[in-house]
Amino acid sequence: MFKIVSAEEAASFINNGDNVGFSGFTAAGAPKVVPTALARRAKAEHDKGKPFKIGMMTGASTGDSLDGELARADAVKFRTPYQSTSDLRGAINRGHAPYFDQHLSHMAQEVRYGSFGKLDVAIIEAADITEDGEIVLTSGVGISPTIARLAEKIIIELNHQHPKELKGFHDIYEVQDPPYRREIPIYKPSDRIGSPVLKVDSAKIVCVVETKRPDEVGAFTPLDEVTKQIGDNVANFLAAQIKEGRIPASFLPIQSGVGNIANAVLGALGDNKDIPPFEMYTEVIQDAVIGLMKEGNVKFASGCSLTVSPAVLETVYADLPFFKERIVLRPQEISNNPEIVRRLGLITINTAIEADIFGNVNSTHVVGTKMMNGIGGSGDFTRNAYISIFTTPSVAKGGAISAFVPMVSHIDHNEHSVKVLISEYGVADLRGKSPIQRAETIIENCVHSDYKQLLWDYLKLNTSKHHTPHTLVASFGMHDQFNKSGDMRKTSWSDYVK
Repeated sequence: MFKIVSAEEAASFINNGDNVGFSGFTAAGAPKVVPTALARRAKAEHDKGKPFKIGMMTGASTGDSLDGELARADAVKFRTPYQSTSDLRGAINRGHAPYFDQHLSHMAQEVRYGSFGKLDVAIIEAADITEDGEIVLTSGVGISPTIARLAEKIIIELNHQHPKELKGFHDIYEVQDPPYRREIPIYKPSDRIGSPVLKVDSAKIVCVVETKRPDEVGAFTPLDEVTKQIGDNVANFLAAQIKEGRIPASFLPIQSGVGNIANAVLGALGDNKDIPPFEMYTEVIQDAVIGLMKEGNVKFASGCSLTVSPAVLETVYADLPFFKERIVLRPQEISNNPEIVRRLGLITINTAIEADIFGNVNSTHVVGTKMMNGIGGSGDFTRNAYISIFTTPSVAKGGAISAFVPMVSHIDHNEHSVKVLISEYGVADLRGKSPIQRAETIIENCVHSDYKQLLWDYLKLNTSKHHTPHTLVASFGMHDQFNKSGDMRKTSWSDYVK
């Protein structure tokens, strides 16, 4: 059987400059004890005046024991494709940790294509492993199949926090690369096309580290008035679309992004009596999904991870037979695959940092320069959706920032992909509208009262009424004013138009 070692001994298999792939997707299924030991090793090497940094490839974000510890140890040679830990975010924005932000569905194939160089080590969290290299993954899959196949060495974190009986939750499938790639035969969310276990070359497994450390998924913030209203607005909009015949009466599968707003939206869908029980084809399965499943409002959920709070994960593990019939976890190359998104006709619901009045969305950067988390899977789903929806509170920082601006300070999803914007004030359905009509709809229905007149006045600056009536000298005026004074409401267009 495999050699059982301490986390410190496992970390000794990783060298300065190595490229390391990690299992999991969000904090679910991400390794914990080996990265923490690796961070300690990096600090010790730095204290001796020696360099120690690694290239970090993951499925998505991870927990503090991975991204946080390695960032604080200044051990990041590069990081891709997504992150959400404050210390790593700070290192990225200070220029201390080179970061490549990319669509999550592309990550595994970019590793295979060699975009980040040779993969030296894969660290995989497992619920169980057999002598011939069959691994039962835990609560997240991510890019595990690809990194396990390509890495020269594999380190297993055998986490007894997750039961061996998870076998059967996963559907492990890796696509071939061009020119041999075939269609992915998923025609409904519950279709299974792969293996319940991750099969690896057991000769590459250099050691196993045992642990009982739980996933580092925090509890979700309770609903407030704004998030509840956004959720209700989404649910009411979709219910109206069913009544108008624009969505089939049987409904369509849902994809939902990550976070408190997404959780609120899912809860509202379950509460709305005009929306029938539905299926999900998504990347992250959150708390609300589990509750809706138990109530019968979610019939099935396909995802890449169980990113649920500790109490909810206990609920799932206490009733595995029930949830095995209703949940499947896949690699992100499958869960986020644009071909499947288009085929299934997903209704996609993601969160924007800001949107402009012509329908472009910024998902990643604060005031155009500071990375927040990354694009994640939002682009994978948005561009190929039956209906693509973006939600956002109308203001941030106590009203000093408007989520709706003349021109987004960074663009992740352009006007050709964004079909609906929803805030706590209402819904802007942008389908079939010209740029000026989109602007009028967004300002009237979604913008906070403190900013409505300011944005109407911006539209009036361009008297020539071009197809997209920007006044370029003023288009970032609200951002400019925030950088100067800390409050967009102080913007005066006369400062930009002489």
